[in-house]
Amino acid sequence: MTPAQRDALMGVTTATLTTVLLKKGVRFCYIAGSRPLEPGPTKRIVGPAFTLRFTPTREDLATVDSWASPTSTRAAIEAMPEGAVAVADAMGSTAAGIFGDILCARMAKKGVAGLVTDGMVRDGAGVIGTGLPVFCQGYVAPASVAALNFVGWQETIGCGGVTVVPGDIVVADQDGAVVIPAALLDAVVDAAVEQERLEAWIMVEVGKGVALPGLYPANAETKARYEADKAAGRA
Repeated sequence: MTPAQRDALMGVTTATLTTVLLKKGVRFCYIAGSRPLEPGPTKRIVGPAFTLRFTPTREDLATVDSWASPTSTRAAIEAMPEGAVAVADAMGSTAAGIFGDILCARMAKKGVAGLVTDGMVRDGAGVIGTGLPVFCQGYVAPASVAALNFVGWQETIGCGGVTVVPGDIVVADQDGAVVIPAALLDAVVDAAVEQERLEAWIMVEVGKGVALPGLYPANAETKARYEADKAAGRA
């Protein structure tokens, strides 16, 4: 992803992206159960996916001592590059929080763009206080090992019904998180930017009292008017 593509995606909503991806044949791109942890306006985040995977807990593996092992969430965080979006497959579990305030503070310090998971976090107020954008189902008290076993990072995962490959592009905002397959990035960015421009023009038309049939979605006549306004600098 180039800086220009990142800047372009910062101006595109996840709602637009789901529509653009649907038109390109990608139906499963929206991570179910992942919403902004902090209520209110949410800053959009964009970055390449850094994946993490949890499995169901097993008493001999998911122990407090496992937090110090070479394969741990702590080690994974140290491997995260600046600007990445951590995407964690927690199997949708609501029984334990995968990360708490200390781990999220470290991620924020490293310049990680955000955390997206189909599970939960813990230390909710503390996590919010770190300033790290977090998209999840909510927060609970139990630590990850109470219900989950961390098994690795930077491999293909399933998160909220979406297959996520390391390096796929993640965009998350008030409506949730969307995954753009890396191979489709160029086409999706171009189409999404144009879609946002068209819909902004359509909103102006709606404000003028134009009826929806033929306007949204735009028929040939509407598209011609839009192109004329765009050429004239009015769209």
